Amino acid sequence: MSDSLRIGWIGAGRMGSALAARLLAAGHDVAVYNRTRSKAEPLAELGAELVDSPRELADRDIVFTMVMGPADVHEVVAGERGILSGAARPRVIVDHTTASPDGGAEVRAIAAAAGVDMLAAPVSGNPRVAETGGLTICVSGPEAAWELARPYLELLGASATYVGEGERARLVKICHNVMLGVVSQCLAEIAVLAEKGGVRRADLMAFLNDSVMGSTFTRYKTPAYVDLDFSVTFTPRLLLKDLDLGLDNARATDVPMPLLAATRELVQQLVGLGYDDVDFAALVEMQARASGYEIASEDAGVGDGLGEPLEAAR
Repeated sequence: MSDSLRIGWIGAGRMGSALAARLLAAGHDVAVYNRTRSKAEPLAELGAELVDSPRELADRDIVFTMVMGPADVHEVVAGERGILSGAARPRVIVDHTTASPDGGAEVRAIAAAAGVDMLAAPVSGNPRVAETGGLTICVSGPEAAWELARPYLELLGASATYVGEGERARLVKICHNVMLGVVSQCLAEIAVLAEKGGVRRADLMAFLNDSVMGSTFTRYKTPAYVDLDFSVTFTPRLLLKDLDLGLDNARATDVPMPLLAATRELVQQLVGLGYDDVDFAALVEMQARASGYEIASEDAGVGDGLGEPLEAAR
């Protein structure tokens, strides 16, 4: 596309690769850096240019980052071979990494001192959701930077929502994950309640998913709650971290959050029981044990409601 901006992308894990592939499928000029180069090679087959350091992306108009955590964001932006380590500067850096508002503000300040606008753009959804084009994105930062990056952000998933200046998007993502935890525990409780009353979990979830209480979330977690498919999308320990961030922000703003506090303790219990490399939906198994029985898969073969991955971007 001759009228498009030149894009840099940092982070070619499953989520990052799925999103970068959408930009490539739409015909954009994308260069990619990943610490382990081999993980980025499938993107080269789709037309991406591979580079050997974040610094080599500094002459791009917009650079997207999707890395493991705040320390990695700092490294790829301000590190020895980071985006800002040379003479060239991108117009905008868009960070999709989940981080606290304080951590995001620190890197934003470094970028601003170098004359580069930075957008916080945390995402809602796991890699499976990204592959099917259902990801949603919350964005904050300078409005002019948002307008420049908006067409590309809107290509990455179902929607991108601008919520204002600074690190507000980070707070929105924390609020999102608080709701994720509370709703997940609620589902665990009602699944066990229904089952002990003689109702199949598959039947409960089928009714719920077709009701006003159903959602994309309840549908794609149905295999976990019915067939006990705890393939990792988000671990209990990662959820616990975000619930703690929610409580930190609640204390700072004098907002009482009793449901969050109770859910946080239950997720802590899940972690303490050794549920490590599993999905947080294992809350339903812990709830069953607390209710006096061992839960079993119903082997119902239920779907997640997401359909097949999209072959190309819209």
